[in-house]
Amino acid sequence: MVCAGVSPAELTEARRPRDRASQVSRATLGLRELLLRGALRPGRRISEIPLSAKLGVSRTPLRLAFERLEHEGLVYALPRTGFAPKEFSLTDIWNAIEARGILEGAAARLAAERLSNPAKLEPLHKIRHAMVAILASRPDDFTEYLDLNEALHVGILDLAENDVLRRALEQIYKLPFATPSSRVLLSRTLPMSGEILPVAEEHHRAILDAIEHCEGARAESLGREHARLTRRHLEAALSDRSFIATLPGARLVKMRAADRR
Repeated sequence: MVCAGVSPAELTEARRPRDRASQVSRATLGLRELLLRGALRPGRRISEIPLSAKLGVSRTPLRLAFERLEHEGLVYALPRTGFAPKEFSLTDIWNAIEARGILEGAAARLAAERLSNPAKLEPLHKIRHAMVAILASRPDDFTEYLDLNEALHVGILDLAENDVLRRALEQIYKLPFATPSSRVLLSRTLPMSGEILPVAEEHHRAILDAIEHCEGARAESLGREHARLTRRHLEAALSDRSFIATLPGARLVKMRAADRR
């Protein structure tokens, strides 16, 4: 059905920006997934024609997707033409986790300083209690725990009420092993998870308590320390190369022999 007073040609033209945006989003998501799965080798030029066919998008949206992922730091432009997956050193990963800790600590501090109504914390308390319940009675319910962990971190960021800080964190989260979910992914089968998971849950409790009592400095310190758990998990995982290779983003990380010791 054509809208009254609008010709088919006009309707088609009006839909083009939306369709183009949809293709760019699909290309970006698909390309990011291929990169993190290790389907594209770091440093090697990515051939656009077969990739556009694989992702089901034209080459123009694909090139825009490359530009987005170049901004995120997952690919880089080659000297003449085209793009290649970026390779990360272990130092890059440590720096990303450190930056994440600084920003998440700042988010927790702002949340504590800007909390005007303690009732806003109730949804986060419920999320934390649900996470504790899963660990106690359903420790294998990995997917739900992962979703709740992400929701808790996003909820604290919401309370910070700072969109610039949100965008900066979202940028860091796109790098390999830099998201809060990375710690959970690493903890799934590591032997030392029994030691680290209770620490992580105590951090969650303490951060919410600090926010509730408007203790900004304490909330910030806890937020930074909590991010460092991801590094502890990754350091433990490095001792098992077969395990680390199964995780999203691992094939983008170049590890020297000294890094694996």
